[in-house]
Amino acid sequence: MADMQEFTLEIQDAGKVSAVVVRPEKPKWMLVLGHGAGAGMHNPFMSALTTELARVGVATMRYQFPYMEERRKAPDKPKVLMATVLAAAQAAAKVAPDLPLLAGGKSMGGRMSSQAAGEGMLAGVRGLVFFGFPLHPPKQPGTKRAEHLQNVNIPMLFLQGTRDDLADLKLLKPICKKLGKRATLHVIETADHSFHVLKKSGRSDEEVLRELAATTANWADEME
Repeated sequence: MADMQEFTLEIQDAGKVSAVVVRPEKPKWMLVLGHGAGAGMHNPFMSALTTELARVGVATMRYQFPYMEERRKAPDKPKVLMATVLAAAQAAAKVAPDLPLLAGGKSMGGRMSSQAAGEGMLAGVRGLVFFGFPLHPPKQPGTKRAEHLQNVNIPMLFLQGTRDDLADLKLLKPICKKLGKRATLHVIETADHSFHVLKKSGRSDEEVLRELAATTANWADEME
């Protein structure tokens, strides 16, 4: 069983946004979880992921970015997105002062968390988790979006599918290698950017979600 609580976060110069904390009975970590660019915190992937994370002892605070809260299509500017990550991390620390903090998210939510960390905004966060790091736009391979990762001095977990059209593994693997011990790359065969797998894999999306959660928990525990 997990306890669920709704919160409102105040974002500097950007109003208020919604947040939800899911806390299992015996949590070991608190993960601050941002959503992707095209879907908010209540989308099926985010909801299912927090359920699976709770089953392996990871509490979560997922939150809306202002543009999604206000039902606007275009994402906010990076300054506002990072301010939202910061507000969520600070709120999570107050909600669960007994738990070590992780931050990250799905696609854009993860990238904005890493940019905030790279600018020294996430003091107290022990590690970052990327559920599909968006290395580049679809069909536009490049590495510019990863340049700031050199400024991140905490461990990072990259969970990536082999069919992710926003992260060519031929580009991501060398980046992770260059980051050294700070980076852990976990590859899921046939998974796309939304972690849907092909039928030929013999696996279901539910099994992949369980793998994502279990890998996150194991990686976090190994940091201790």
